Amino acid sequence: MKKEKAMGLYIDPGTGSMLFAILIGIIGALSYLLKDLLVKLRFILSGGKKVESNADKIPLVIFSDDKRYWNVFEPVCRELDRRGVDVVYMTASPDDPALSAPYEHVRGEFIGENNKAFAKLNFLNASIVLSTTPGLDVYQWKRSKKVRYYVHMLHAANEVAGYRMFGIDYYDALLLSGEYQVRDVRFLEEKRGLPPKELVKIGIPYMDEMAARLEAQGPAAPHERTVLLAPSWGQSAIFQKYGGRIIEVLLKTGYHIVIRPHPQSFTAEKELMEKLLREYPESEQLEWNRDNDNFEVLRRADILISDFSGVIFDFSLVYDKPVIYADTEFDKSPYDAWWLETPYWTFTALPRIGQKLTADNLAALKEMIDACLTDPKYAQGRQEARAETWEHKGEGAKRAVDYLLDKYQELTTVEEEK
Repeated sequence: MKKEKAMGLYIDPGTGSMLFAILIGIIGALSYLLKDLLVKLRFILSGGKKVESNADKIPLVIFSDDKRYWNVFEPVCRELDRRGVDVVYMTASPDDPALSAPYEHVRGEFIGENNKAFAKLNFLNASIVLSTTPGLDVYQWKRSKKVRYYVHMLHAANEVAGYRMFGIDYYDALLLSGEYQVRDVRFLEEKRGLPPKELVKIGIPYMDEMAARLEAQGPAAPHERTVLLAPSWGQSAIFQKYGGRIIEVLLKTGYHIVIRPHPQSFTAEKELMEKLLREYPESEQLEWNRDNDNFEVLRRADILISDFSGVIFDFSLVYDKPVIYADTEFDKSPYDAWWLETPYWTFTALPRIGQKLTADNLAALKEMIDACLTDPKYAQGRQEARAETWEHKGEGAKRAVDYLLDKYQELTTVEEEK
């Protein structure tokens, strides 16, 4: 009987983790609700005099839901710091580089992970919030009544319709990098009966940084032809589709091969990675790369083989080198792209910057590599794609900060006139 009672109280680890996350979110929300009630109580006790002044409102907040987006925000933070503009950088990662950034006017603040972070954001008091996180007012993250303006910035050179449905619907403004993104946003707004957002093409600040760094250091020293295999992870990724067969084919090319798996593969696909590392150990021809910074390995590589990883456009547009992209199935149904009546831009760009890898042409991979490296049409394709998705090259951070400061001045002026 005692054993049966004990079994009845058992909660599996997954359910326990979910309940704990919910509990943390509830506690966080209650904490900020209590603070809000105290402010209102002070207002009543003061005889109706305004207790909360504009001094309590943070002018500019940047929110990052993960430390990996620091490279996206750092150019903007550096430009804000250069101009002496204070910004509070709120992050949901306890080890975010922003927390130790050497910028006088950037104050990093860890606001908790997952629901705890959103609980604080939901009651934030700020003029402007800048973020790359989609799903505002759709999932856990709700618009705070004390935030005047929400601005979304893309974190890669690709689609604005690549988020899950309604991901950017409730932002006030979007910082974009290409005209096709403007087209897609306006289409979605019209289709859903949404008020038009403010759309500003600023370029891509983090790619500007990469390009400047590459120009400063110059091309890699002369070396043997080097092929970089950098797959993503998951059921549709290269290693799940082809396993070790693609490594065998690459080794037969005689070229130097660098394999750089997605960091998540070593956690989510641990057994597979251990098997591949055991069967294909490092040698003079083959190296496994796990550097935190991918700059050097991208600089050394002559061609990239990947799947749906964002590194494809970094490599192609910044380093100006060809790619081979795996044939991966893309189910548009959960994404904003499902609504579009025009082609998905990524799928129009990929055939222009490289060749598609399939199970049928895997054996001819060497010929594909050679063609991509020598056929001038891929260089022309990269030039076209760059012009379409990377407007205002070299000006991204400046344009972003110009917009943020102009918007803050506009909001402040309106507030003062009330």
